[in-house]
Amino acid sequence: MKVKQLIGLLVIVAMATCTGKQGASEEATTLSGLDRSHFQTVVNGDSTDLYVLKNANGMEVTLTNYGARLVSVMVPDREGNWQDVVLGFENIDDYVNSDNNFGATIGRYGNRIANGKITVEGVEYQLPQNNFGHTLHGGPEGYDRQVFKAEQLSDQSVAFTYVSPDGEAGFPGTLNVKVTMTLTDDNAIDLQYEAETDKETVVNLTNHTYFNLSGDANNTILDHLLMINADQFTPVDDTFMTTGEILPVEGTPMDFRTATAVGERIDQYEYDQLKNGDGYDHNWVLNSGGDVSQLAATVYSPATGIQLEVYTVEPGLQVYTGNFLDGTLTGKRGAVYNKRTAICLETQKYPDSPNKAAWPSPYLKPGEKYTSRCIYKFTVQN
Repeated sequence: MKVKQLIGLLVIVAMATCTGKQGASEEATTLSGLDRSHFQTVVNGDSTDLYVLKNANGMEVTLTNYGARLVSVMVPDREGNWQDVVLGFENIDDYVNSDNNFGATIGRYGNRIANGKITVEGVEYQLPQNNFGHTLHGGPEGYDRQVFKAEQLSDQSVAFTYVSPDGEAGFPGTLNVKVTMTLTDDNAIDLQYEAETDKETVVNLTNHTYFNLSGDANNTILDHLLMINADQFTPVDDTFMTTGEILPVEGTPMDFRTATAVGERIDQYEYDQLKNGDGYDHNWVLNSGGDVSQLAATVYSPATGIQLEVYTVEPGLQVYTGNFLDGTLTGKRGAVYNKRTAICLETQKYPDSPNKAAWPSPYLKPGEKYTSRCIYKFTVQN
């Protein structure tokens, strides 16, 4: 009997061990420490989820279809340690319940539109005013607050689609949007945008990922070295709205043609553009001329050796240094998101271009296809 009891006990222990292993497998986290189940819910009647991309080098990117956004980006530092270099949350509820656009696809019009007014085919449309009397990032219910349909195309690519109805946020035309996010084997995230409309409208899609290349968002990005391939920028007034001018960066704190620490001149508020932007929150006029093979910008963390290269077909790059982060949001791994703990590099048309006829046009007509592309490529420098 004792032998039988011992055998029975061993069987029970073995079964419990197997069950434990199975449970662990079901609750397996990503390389970035995220639990997929924390992203599986229903928002506004649509299901959300977490999608994982991996390349041949072991790099991992996670995405969610809530706002078609990047949630985590794991890249190796100079020591070969994996670092998550973007801000975000560990569950979908925090994305839904806080005012943020971490990692999100921004639309229908990224950046600001003056007084929330656009004119399309002679008709003036009033958009929601959610930022100093202007429309910012498509209004308070922009694409960052919408659930996209998602299709995992491969281990390295996901396509997100969204139908933006005529009149949504005041914009004319039903817009069919597609954003394909691909992790390449040279450690780049390739973002490709497409859109078509049934009525003339304006479109300016971008991505609003908050980067911190130190891998620890408790640190600021003031030591990050920033290079922007631009001789000119578009100045703003004290409501963050572009004035319509295009000015040279030469001889100003806006000159990043040579890599310079973000914090080196950021508090020189005697220069009115830094005072108006509370730091850097400006659009630069890129020298790359729409050539995606030409470098638009780089950011480098001396702490980790991680460098981010930005390439785009767009004429402008909005650089924002997290000036409005204020410590009220706590993100992944318990990091408190304080002022200037991230940098955003948003490739796009110039802000308020619907109201500035001389600037690159954001207008899209039926029968045309809007396309845009942005590449975030990661390397390691010694």
